Amino acid sequence: MVKLEKELFYPRHVLRQVEKPAQYLGQEWNMIDKSENMDHGQDMLPMIRFGFCFPDLYEIGMSNMALRIIYNLLNQRADVWCERFFSPAEDMRGFLHKLNIPLVSLESKTPLNQFDIVGFTLQYEMSFPTILEMLDLGEIPIHRTKRTRHSPIVVAGGPIVYNPEPLADFIDLFLIGDGEELLDELIDLYKTWDRNKESRESFLLRCTKLKGVYAPQFYEFVYNADGTIAEIKRTNTAVPQIIQKRIVKDLNKTYFPDKPIVPNTQIIHDRAYLELFRGCSRGCRFCQAGMVYRPVRERSVDLLIEQAKNVLDSTGYEQLGLLSLSTGDYSELPELGERLIELCSEQQINLSLPSLRLDSFSFDLMSKASQTRRTGLTFAPEAGSQRLRDIINKDIRETDLLKAAKIAFTGGWHRIKLYFMLGLPFENEEDVLEIAQLAKNVLQVYHDLPSELRKRRPQITVSTSFFIPKPWTPFQWVRQINKQEMEEKQSLLAENLRVRTLDYQWHDYELSLVQGIIARGDRRVGQVIEEVWRNGGWLESWSEYFSYERWLAALEKYNLDPDFYITRERTEAEIFPWDHINPGVNKSFLLQEYKKSQKGQLTSECNISCNYCGAMQYETGVCLLHVKQD
Repeated sequence: MVKLEKELFYPRHVLRQVEKPAQYLGQEWNMIDKSENMDHGQDMLPMIRFGFCFPDLYEIGMSNMALRIIYNLLNQRADVWCERFFSPAEDMRGFLHKLNIPLVSLESKTPLNQFDIVGFTLQYEMSFPTILEMLDLGEIPIHRTKRTRHSPIVVAGGPIVYNPEPLADFIDLFLIGDGEELLDELIDLYKTWDRNKESRESFLLRCTKLKGVYAPQFYEFVYNADGTIAEIKRTNTAVPQIIQKRIVKDLNKTYFPDKPIVPNTQIIHDRAYLELFRGCSRGCRFCQAGMVYRPVRERSVDLLIEQAKNVLDSTGYEQLGLLSLSTGDYSELPELGERLIELCSEQQINLSLPSLRLDSFSFDLMSKASQTRRTGLTFAPEAGSQRLRDIINKDIRETDLLKAAKIAFTGGWHRIKLYFMLGLPFENEEDVLEIAQLAKNVLQVYHDLPSELRKRRPQITVSTSFFIPKPWTPFQWVRQINKQEMEEKQSLLAENLRVRTLDYQWHDYELSLVQGIIARGDRRVGQVIEEVWRNGGWLESWSEYFSYERWLAALEKYNLDPDFYITRERTEAEIFPWDHINPGVNKSFLLQEYKKSQKGQLTSECNISCNYCGAMQYETGVCLLHVKQD
């Protein structure tokens, strides 16, 4: 348990020279300060110092729901002080390196290396070099093998932890699944460790007894001559062969922060939030979150209304957002919507709804929710043709989109964003052209309206990203298209979207390629990430800092072929780097879904019928519906 030493504030002359200095100051509304409890007497519990690290800028990290939950959850404990760390922006980073100033927490201005446990949230693959930068700025050895018993225990969790291997050399413990209960158990176990008498390895070994904890140092990879994996071996038989995902079974009983921190500078999503449910019943074959977050577990309407009142009262926010993978699938959405609209109307709060299901788009709900402001609407057909939507199990029709567009235009919305993916499995030229045609059909819906309803010129944005095969999805076996194919598809679409009121936005080719390498990477990719970082890579998820040449040079240095990770089709028998992690869905189910995609066959939603994906093992959520029916 680390004691609070002298506070280390960033120099005033530095803060005067950097942009947005408020992001380094702390002292926000609802920030938790336990500094008075650190100088504890004999009658007080020793304090565990937990450093929550978000590997991106403050404005991104403070918009993250996981941070809000974990921060307040841990600080409920009298024996824990959770403090926040974010990546400094470019100007501040330069000063820290130049003046040899360590990265310090917002709450107590304590350097990162003085914490007991340092936890990173893994939200997107391109943040991995930022993790190394923050460890280095915090004066913690980046390699887990270089840390001593007095170094912090470095843990990581989050939505992309289901292939932890690219970070296996740098992280002591990975937390697989929901972290609420698991973090409590980890901290309780930490309190039993005597650093002065027990080795670091002995403590990490004890941690593997907790369901959902993966310690990479107790596993090694054996490779075939062709570079594929021959075996994932345990170096200690006391650790589990398969690490099982941890889930919260009852969201009505789990913690939700009703007093989140209110930033004192602008952030990306500056509003209050409600988390309606976890999981998704849809089964889109490209979506990793929809697979690994199974089964669907909902919060009750009454609880959500109570949480909404509390969070609005404690923050003063004037906007309330709803979080879930597919808000339109919430089973009690009509009742929840009516009650939230009533609450928000009374307090003059704007209720911000994400894109709803195209096949259940409700003008009544949207019009009531947007009485104060009509913002743009986002719809995600994902693919232009019905053939390709069937392949990816996106069970919506063009008529659904056109109907939703008509409802929106009639109701006074004039800005619509359509989201698609390029490079999906089995995509051909016709599928790409269908994206342009679908956008034009939406525009035609507007022109077909009576003149009295066409008061403002429509703004229709087509946004495309490139499909990246993700672990633990039915498409984990498929190839990712190469750069030339990306350029050709994007150019073809752009050429066919040359319409005055259609705007086209697309993602960077090269960044998508690197993300694909990391997403399905093995432990050898870790040395590439380190090399990129040592050569100046840092905020690689930001296009202005990203360098494709830097990644190619690092791959070449370690004799790793990008095409091995990107464009290579996997065989059914191949061992994946993540096969020792169990997210609750069976590999056999995913393979079955992959084969169904090849035939263009749809799979029903979880709330309609059980498809035996494996999530029934958790005996909770939507799975119980089918148990009762049986």
